[in-house]
Amino acid sequence: MRSPVLTAISMYILPAAILLILGAGLVRRVKIFEAFTEGAAEGISTVVRILPSLVGIITAIGVFRASGALDAVVGLLAPAFRLLGIPAEAIPLVLMRPVSGSASLAIVSDIIRNYGPDSYAGRVACTMLGSTETVFYTLAVYYGSVGIRNIRYTLAAALIADAVSAVASAFICALIFGR
Repeated sequence: MRSPVLTAISMYILPAAILLILGAGLVRRVKIFEAFTEGAAEGISTVVRILPSLVGIITAIGVFRASGALDAVVGLLAPAFRLLGIPAEAIPLVLMRPVSGSASLAIVSDIIRNYGPDSYAGRVACTMLGSTETVFYTLAVYYGSVGIRNIRYTLAAALIADAVSAVASAFICALIFGR
């Protein structure tokens, strides 16, 4: 059972935040509605700028999965990942997570449905999902929205961080829960 204090906080935190933002705007004499509509217009133009990148990423993911290439790559990588403690069931997650959050969530759902949430594969998959990032999507959205084209170092650092997070997820789960 939830504590009454936590219930009260969860009920009132969002309205309080909205009132705080509106109050700060009034104190600073900001034309709140005009600022809101300008921000909304900016958001629409950002969506128009990044839409081609998003369509390309989504199409590539669909082709990669439907062609069977993902299964072939998983078969090739399984021995190396086994040495790192990453179960074969989680390899598709490691490969798809940098590209697509929704595909990653679908993979984790499949792992949980097939092996259970308390299985080693289920725990590793859930930990990986929480500790890695959709690198290509994030770069496409944020860098695309401001027009940055040279993403070389950011991409390398983000992919290294994802790889370290994947290995650390398997290591921590093995350490805490065993295999």
